[in-house]
Parts: sequence; C-alpha cells; structure tokens
Amino acid sequence: MIKKTEKGFAMVLALVLLLAMSLMGGALILIASGDHQSNNDSDQYQQTFYAAEMGLLEGERYLLNQKNGPWNNATNARDLTKSNLPEKNTTKFIGDMSQKYYTKKSNFDYKINSTKKIKKQFLDTSKICFNSFKDIDRDNFFVIKDSTNKDVAYSYNLGILLEKTLGSGGTNEEQLEATRMKKFYYEYFIERIGAANAFLVGSSIKTTATDASKNGIAYRVYACGIYGEHGDENKMIVSLESVVVIPKN
Repeated sequence: MIKKTEKGFAMVLALVLLLAMSLMGGALILIASGDHQSNNDSDQYQQTFYAAEMGLLEGERYLLNQKNGPWNNATNARDLTKSNLPEKNTTKFIGDMSQKYYTKKSNFDYKINSTKKIKKQFLDTSKICFNSFKDIDRDNFFVIKDSTNKDVAYSYNLGILLEKTLGSGGTNEEQLEATRMKKFYYEYFIERIGAANAFLVGSSIKTTATDASKNGIAYRVYACGIYGEHGDENKMIVSLESVVVIPKN
C-alpha cells in the first residue's frame, strides 16, 4: 500500500507563488513610482531652465532697448535721441529684486530654508538668485541703474505673466496651465563691466572688407529660473549668465 505524504503540498506551493508574485508586483510599483517622480523632477528642472533662459533674454533685451532708445508710436520707429548706455548705480547691490507680475500675500510663494510657517503667501525671492552666483564680489557689487536711479533687478512670476497675456480669452486648458506656471519665476540683474571692443561682422560687401571693431561697453547679465511653492519639497533654482558688448555709437 502506497502512503500519500504530499497532502497539502499544492496549497503551500500556491502560497509561496502568491508571496513571490506579490513581492514582484510591489517592486514593480516602486520602480514605476520612482521613474514617474524622476520624470516629474526632470520636467520641473527643464521648465526652470527655460525660465532662467527667459530671464537672460529679458536682461539682454533691456540693454538693447536702452541702446536703441524707446519706441515712438508717432513715428513707428525708435527715438534715437534717448539712446543711452546704462551706468552703474552708486548703491551696493545686495540682491533685492523688484517684483513684477506678482504680489505678496497671494496664492503662491517661494520659500527656501525659512522657519516661518506662512501659508498661501508670496515670500520675497530676493537674494536667492544673487546668492546662487558664488563668484560675485558681494562687498563691491553694483548693478546698473534705470532712468530713475533704481537698480535694474527684477523678479517675474511666469504664471501671472501668462494670465495677463491670455486675458479673458484663454481656454480652460490655457488658464490651468497659467495656474500651474505660478510655481515658476525668472529673475535677472545686470552689472556694467567696463570698456571692451565690439566686433561687428559683415560691415561691408567689398571683397577687401574686414570685420569692424569699435569701442564698446561690456555688461554681464545674471539670470535665474526658480521653481517652488509653499509646502513643496522639490524646490530648485537654475542660474545662468552672459556677457553683452554694446558699441558706443
């Protein structure tokens, strides 16, 4: 007579397989969640980088507008009589930005290493961008000044800028995107470096012509893209800089 010694083996095997499948499923969920978070971080960094580029372009555009003079609606041309090369301000710059297109005590903020627990309020992003450039001589740093002798140093909220651009004609998706973009800022400030040569290419079509060189003024544009809001742990900042040389005449 043969004795059956494998009673209940199928149930034990099923439980072992169930446990193995559960562990594999849990591991796959963790991997997928990590990939999703990594993709989100990558997207946020990319958008923050674009915001920094926007700040850089706005700073360069400011310099060109100053050089070319303001736009005259009557003549549909630049007023060259008001053209100027910005000078250094006389007050040492410590990082204070002029807020544009956002106000404090609104629905979004940006906060780094703050001990204050303030909900739903814009916090000043001043000095965050300034302090991200480690090579700046903070004891002797002067930015350029505008026509009112004020520092040319601005902070913009991209979401509110987009809302103002859309006005009341934006679609629901566009309005939602504007709200999402309120987590992003761009900032820029500019210093006057000093005299430099401006090399101008293509000044003549003559075969004997060479590239022209004129006396100019060099400026350095500092720009930052900033991401973050209250309670968000994934805050980030991207810093960029460029040098612009503008001919004196």
